[in-house]
Amino acid sequence: MKTLFPVVFSAMAAFAFARIRFPGSALCFFLIISVMMVPNPVFYTPQYMMMSKLGLVNSVTALWIASLVSPFATFLLRQFFLGISKELEEAAVLDGCNPFQIFRHIMLPLVKSALVAIVIIQLLWSWNDLQWPLIINSSPEKLTLSAGLATLVSMFGTDYPVLTAGAFMAVIPMLVLFLIFQRRFIEGVAFSASKG
Repeated sequence: MKTLFPVVFSAMAAFAFARIRFPGSALCFFLIISVMMVPNPVFYTPQYMMMSKLGLVNSVTALWIASLVSPFATFLLRQFFLGISKELEEAAVLDGCNPFQIFRHIMLPLVKSALVAIVIIQLLWSWNDLQWPLIINSSPEKLTLSAGLATLVSMFGTDYPVLTAGAFMAVIPMLVLFLIFQRRFIEGVAFSASKG
């Protein structure tokens, strides 16, 4: 969920910012991007208060609901959408496509490498998230893997073989995912770097 929703919502937002002109679009995009300049710990207190009011403290839902949109993914995908020729969109409009059909059937397939790169980056960020799960959850069964590993470290003694085995197991899924999608990931990152 913490990977799927940010990718879907950020892709829609990026398409809107790149292709649809509406009043205040530049200001809205600036506000979304300005979130990237603020360190994540600044948001922990207001997010915790919101989760508390919603009754979601110590729940799995609280782990992903606070990050439904990714400013980084929105920025990166907007750059990709701006690089696509407007003639494709105009041809689709002449064929009778509405904006959602243009987004779904024309634009998304053209930015597949960027989507794969963003999915891998979001999954990596979600997988390695440490502070937020430790703040919002106290039950061991609701902690993420990295937060669970952090609880194994104790000032009274750490079982290093168990900690090392857990850390090794935590690395394997991300390594396998990267190896499977390596070509697309490198294409997406390289193309976004050339867009500058």
